[in-house]
Amino acid sequence: MPSKVSFSLSALALGLALSSHANEGQWLPMQMPELSGELERAGIELPAEQLADLTQYPMNAVVGLGYCTASFVSPNGLVVTNHHCAYRGIQYNSNEQHNYLEEGFLASTLDEEPSAGPNERLYITDKIEDVTDQVYAGVTDEMDGYARYHQIQDNRKALLKACEADDNYRCHVRSFHGGKKYYLLRQLMIRDVRLVYAPPESVGSYGGDIDNFEYPRHSGDFTFLRAYVAPDGSPAAYSEDNVPYQPKSYLKVNAAGVKQGDGVLVAGYPGRTSRHKLLSELEFASDWQYPVQAARYQHHIDLIDQYSAQDKAIKIAYAGTKAGLANRMKKLNGLLDGFRKTDIPAIKGEQQSAFQDWLKKDASHQAALADFAQLEQRLAEQRNYRQRVFYFHNAQSSALLNTANRLYKLANERTKPDAKREQGYQERDMKMLEARLNRLSRSFDAKMDRALWELDIDAYKTQEHKTEALDKVLAELVLEQAYDNTGLTDAQTRIDWMGKSVEEFKASDDPFIKMAVALFDANEAARKESQTLAGEITAVRPKVMTALLDWYDSRKQPVYPDANGTLRISYGVVDGYQAADALYKQPFTRLEGIAEKHTGTFPFKAPDDVLAAISDKRYGSFAQESLVSDNQSWYCSILPCANANKPSFNSVPVNFLSSVDTTGGNSGSPILNGKGELVGLNFDSTYESITKDWYFNPEITRAVHVDFRYILWMMENVDNADNLLKELELVK
Repeated sequence: MPSKVSFSLSALALGLALSSHANEGQWLPMQMPELSGELERAGIELPAEQLADLTQYPMNAVVGLGYCTASFVSPNGLVVTNHHCAYRGIQYNSNEQHNYLEEGFLASTLDEEPSAGPNERLYITDKIEDVTDQVYAGVTDEMDGYARYHQIQDNRKALLKACEADDNYRCHVRSFHGGKKYYLLRQLMIRDVRLVYAPPESVGSYGGDIDNFEYPRHSGDFTFLRAYVAPDGSPAAYSEDNVPYQPKSYLKVNAAGVKQGDGVLVAGYPGRTSRHKLLSELEFASDWQYPVQAARYQHHIDLIDQYSAQDKAIKIAYAGTKAGLANRMKKLNGLLDGFRKTDIPAIKGEQQSAFQDWLKKDASHQAALADFAQLEQRLAEQRNYRQRVFYFHNAQSSALLNTANRLYKLANERTKPDAKREQGYQERDMKMLEARLNRLSRSFDAKMDRALWELDIDAYKTQEHKTEALDKVLAELVLEQAYDNTGLTDAQTRIDWMGKSVEEFKASDDPFIKMAVALFDANEAARKESQTLAGEITAVRPKVMTALLDWYDSRKQPVYPDANGTLRISYGVVDGYQAADALYKQPFTRLEGIAEKHTGTFPFKAPDDVLAAISDKRYGSFAQESLVSDNQSWYCSILPCANANKPSFNSVPVNFLSSVDTTGGNSGSPILNGKGELVGLNFDSTYESITKDWYFNPEITRAVHVDFRYILWMMENVDNADNLLKELELVK
């Protein structure tokens, strides 16, 4: 990846002379020194070199969960993240007798802290290394797509094996700029994660799906976990003998918080953005991919609601599944709305045309025009493939069939040397696979699984792309008998299948195992086609990206790579935004807004003790009279702000907005003030911001955070979490 850093493709099409004042950019830590001037201008006092160093505060306190972000907040391994990120751990410990989703949970002592589940992990990134040359070693232009794909994968697996010689580490080789660069990331893996403190869902998800991606918000989306290790300090699986992990550093909590106009940082693991993708990729997402996915999610949510209303056990078991579906569905619908309202395809089209015109005029980049055309052809083939297999894969969506498919694939992969197995089926993956098989029992119900599967089977039968092997399996399938006669509903039986041979699978009478065997060749054919296309695209996309980066450089525009689940830093300011004509949304919400929204009916049913504390104005130590910064004048010279909307407060702030650049995976990310002190947790974006995965509009793009003063208020005035308050290092 070039050392230069950059802003959005689409902004260029608008002819905007954007700089980092617009707060756009999910930067690699190593890029921070190049932004030192902009960080200082934004009010960030931490030296850029310190932010670039993963061994120093605050970056060594930021951890990944594999799907969200969290951070250490005490010397005894205490970790804070979002409630929705810890949802699986809360659900894992919930049952009809003790439903911690509804009641909340607080451990008063270490002995009362239960495991958050066998799958839960904390990942601490301590190394990022350029391995591009190693990844492409042995790759030649003469290779076909399939051979190219596997050569790259074999090289990546070799790097991972060397990196994971110490099994306390988990490593990843990630692609940047469409394969132009590859980086190796090493992460210490904590395998014993425990639940410490979670508010009830009526706090942690106040407003539910209705308020999701909306603002103003009043959500207490926080939960505390704790990392445990063996007595010698090494990572270990859950054991009663384990002790709290002692991190190299932990975040200090600034109890005074932030005000409007203050500079803030966010550090975390954003999942995926598509700002460097082509117009044809955006149009495919807008015209086909997002609508069909959103429709499927809605059908599944409706069915889960129907069954949950009749069975409380199903409601608990599928609470996490439903929440995930609802979040993805609303995001997809928001993307579709945003594409229409802002006409992002037109913006992307103008930008792409400008890039192609530059290629035509620049003699040194003539070859890139042919590369661009070839990339478009390969992407068209990939889109055709995705449409053909979408319903084929969904028609195998039963949790039990998915498990059987995975187990039979493992049996086949185990006939190969470990280095030649596909990722996900190597020895390094076995502990996680076993934990996944074990955990299924907590999020599975045969009636619910069957009903959801039937939806996907019916959808497959009504569309045009058929697969002979699947048609034969479905023709012979008797759903009731399949669920009645399988042993895969038992956790130990699932785990036992991990060690069985291909011949034992073929001899089995278990209906789901038999289906997996019958579908194996068709699934492998689909996998091979996917890998071939991926290999062909890796031969050409890096060439196009090289030309694109040269174009940016010619315009003196710095460049950052699309998000890919790796550690990133973004910076911005606390501020509201003009959401519509005559509608300015202030940057802070307060306790009184919880009471105003309260209807007594979920999801606006606040707990009685919260309402009582608000009614009595028990603000405690964290009340604020004003939330407008003294340094707001310089900020208003950068972006529009409404001085007429300066909020008068005299309450406790609940949620706040900032212009930092985030996306999925940033949930739970710490929001830091200019000194690197914790002031909030990222948990959402505004509805107008959803399209930032494709296009960042600095005027309306805002992230939504839990104000840490609200978390402290809940601990002090509602839940009496005095033991945890004493454990935090508060800066007042």
